[in-house]
Amino acid sequence: MSRMTLLRKEIDGLNQQLLKILNKRAEIALEIGKDKQNHGYPIYDPLREQQILELIIDKNTGPFTDEVIIRLFKEIFKASMSLQIDNLANDFKISRKVKRENTIIKVKDLYVGGKAKTFIFGPCSIENEQQLTDSAKIISEKGLKFIRGGAFKPRTSPYDFQGLGLVGLKLMKKVTDRYNLLSVVEVMDKEQLSIALPYIDIIQIGARNMQNFSLLKAVGKVDKPILLKRGFSATIDEFKLSAEYIISEGNSNVILCERGIRTFENSTRNTLDISAIPILKSETHLPVIVDVSHAAGRKDILISLAKAALAAGSDGIMAEIHPNPKIALSDANQQMDFSEFSNFYKNILE
Repeated sequence: MSRMTLLRKEIDGLNQQLLKILNKRAEIALEIGKDKQNHGYPIYDPLREQQILELIIDKNTGPFTDEVIIRLFKEIFKASMSLQIDNLANDFKISRKVKRENTIIKVKDLYVGGKAKTFIFGPCSIENEQQLTDSAKIISEKGLKFIRGGAFKPRTSPYDFQGLGLVGLKLMKKVTDRYNLLSVVEVMDKEQLSIALPYIDIIQIGARNMQNFSLLKAVGKVDKPILLKRGFSATIDEFKLSAEYIISEGNSNVILCERGIRTFENSTRNTLDISAIPILKSETHLPVIVDVSHAAGRKDILISLAKAALAAGSDGIMAEIHPNPKIALSDANQQMDFSEFSNFYKNILE
């Protein structure tokens, strides 16, 4: 047997030892991660990392330089931290690994997340009783049961229409009672939440408030379903953690809503992240719907986007309609008139 063969056999043996040691180290790192979680400590501890590196470098006799040893061990640290983070994510209440079956949310006598798709239509803003009544009437005539409408409007400009507030909430309650519909209305803070609760069926947390953690905790304590929209600059993980905030407070009735994210593309208002749908469906047990109106910001591609969302596994579609979009007080370009709405709904059912 040649010298090279013997040396390679020795290397193979050392590799096996290293593998066992690395996996043993990983098991211990996972236990440390659990203790950190239990005590509320951060996963990453830069002081501890520095201490470890100093101890290792002090014992380094070569032939690897200190710089090479530091790089090698930093990769080990990074891999260990990824394990800890993944293990923590698997323990989240939203995780598919915690709850295998799909969450089906009961809203009065209806369900979101079951076999039947959920369709939510209505105006961007509640502007007046006639506008809301006309919208509710056509929604009801199509056998649909959910209506959306904003009473409090978060607008980019402080001079734009901000919604009717309590007046809008009362109009929504009046119209939904008349047509036997269920309402989806956004709130932006805890004060609005307390005002809105008696008047609405599903509480919407808009994209701008996805990381309003005090509001997330507050809606986590109420006994109503929450429709949580993804922030327009939020990662999927950040979106999931916002849902975890709500569920961790006791309210497990959370509907995730993908509504497009901000990219460099300016052909649409946002870029609909189709890939988020199967990822959210596989990694969480929560229902996922898609708001195609805010994703597109235009009406000519809504049918295609809705079909793509449903094909990707979405549990439902949200879109905006208005009796006369040309005079709408907000988002006029993306709201369908009733003829466009009828064509849209007919096409996505095909």
